[in-house]
Amino acid sequence: MAFDAVRDIGAGLSRFTERWVPDAWVICMILTSSALLLAVGGAGASVEEAVLAWGDGVWVLLRLAMQFTIAMVAAHACVASRPVFRLLDGLAGLPDPRRPVQAVVLAAAFSLVTAYLNWALCLVACALFVPFICRRNPDTDVRVLIAASYIGLGTVWHSGLSGSAPLILATPGNPLLDPGAGAPIVDRLYPVTETIFNAFNLVYVLAIGAVGLGTAVLLHPRRDPVTFTPQQVEAMLPTLPAVDPPPKTPGGRLDAFRGWNWLAALLLAYPLGHSILSRGFGTSWTIDAYNVTFLTAALLLHGRPLPFLRACRDGVDAAWGIILQFPFYAGIFGLMQNTGLGAWIGGFFADFASQGSYPFVVYSYSAVMNLFVPSAGSKWLIEAPFLLPAAEQLDVSVVTVLLAYAYGDSTTNLIQPFFAIPILAVTRIRFGEIVGYTFLIACACFAVSALAMVLIPARL
Repeated sequence: MAFDAVRDIGAGLSRFTERWVPDAWVICMILTSSALLLAVGGAGASVEEAVLAWGDGVWVLLRLAMQFTIAMVAAHACVASRPVFRLLDGLAGLPDPRRPVQAVVLAAAFSLVTAYLNWALCLVACALFVPFICRRNPDTDVRVLIAASYIGLGTVWHSGLSGSAPLILATPGNPLLDPGAGAPIVDRLYPVTETIFNAFNLVYVLAIGAVGLGTAVLLHPRRDPVTFTPQQVEAMLPTLPAVDPPPKTPGGRLDAFRGWNWLAALLLAYPLGHSILSRGFGTSWTIDAYNVTFLTAALLLHGRPLPFLRACRDGVDAAWGIILQFPFYAGIFGLMQNTGLGAWIGGFFADFASQGSYPFVVYSYSAVMNLFVPSAGSKWLIEAPFLLPAAEQLDVSVVTVLLAYAYGDSTTNLIQPFFAIPILAVTRIRFGEIVGYTFLIACACFAVSALAMVLIPARL
């Protein structure tokens, strides 16, 4: 009965967000308007100063926008290859079809692993994996299966190898270290050995992943599961990527030459390998290194130029939101940096919180803001200019704030429809049908994360 009540709350929350929360770009403009009003009314800037500060920031994040766009495209290209297609089909046959809970465990584990490796990979691969599991395990409740396939983005992704905020702080020339105008927000780079591979974060990843997986397993009904018909499953199954016919012209033979992919992979991978061997992994693992890894993998998985290029072209469709929205979020970043707005909001946070409570405040604030700005990288660049100065006043380290931000940014993904779009598009399920289950998982994750915010040292 208690579970039913919480599921109803989750479904109600989904209905509210679907009715009242507008498109992501509209939210961006609402936040822009709010930031302009706060800069004038709170920080004391003139209207002209605020508008010019916004304009000075618009193009500051172009490099970062391109980096995140390539991350999305490269991950999509990896998943859209024939070897990965066969891998998904083989993995789906591992659970015993007489035991649906095993299918839920597989879906959750796959989501956790792919999310830790790459948030974009998780989005695409999990969406494609669900139909394979349904075909091999027809008695699995599809609502719980989809919720399990989604948990990686609500638990471990921002603590993993593709975490936007940690990678931004590890990348030379990032906007927080070199904002172009105004004082730097951080005074040095923070390699991933201090953030992603921090001992506290590694323990958190294991704990939050186990809680998410365990909760999903407990939610599977013992009787009367909701399932897909064989016809529905067949309609959802992706098509094996086509093999190009043998070329008949000199140009076609050049297009089909595998050597181009091997050359590109070598040119990408060798400098990265050299950097890791000479400078160390922690210093070398940046957004650029991350993108090199997945571009190299995509080149090798496809083998020939044209399939690789088609997969990348399709991946751009998934990345258009990043391309369009980043300049507008950069404008807000410019407001924070080029007026007194960042310092004004930071002072408010410093007055409101104490050293001990600040990590929980950051976690909760990040979780709420994620419902409205489901873009972790741009959101971090909006929030860091006031969260980090406030932390300095309270003697809380940058790493502690970063991890609290990352954990909060992940949790509410479980009740945010934005990142569920790929898996909902494939399965033809409404978010309202699964949010009751994802809400329960989010509640369990919130409890664990709140405890983590109590235990986290102020200076990691």
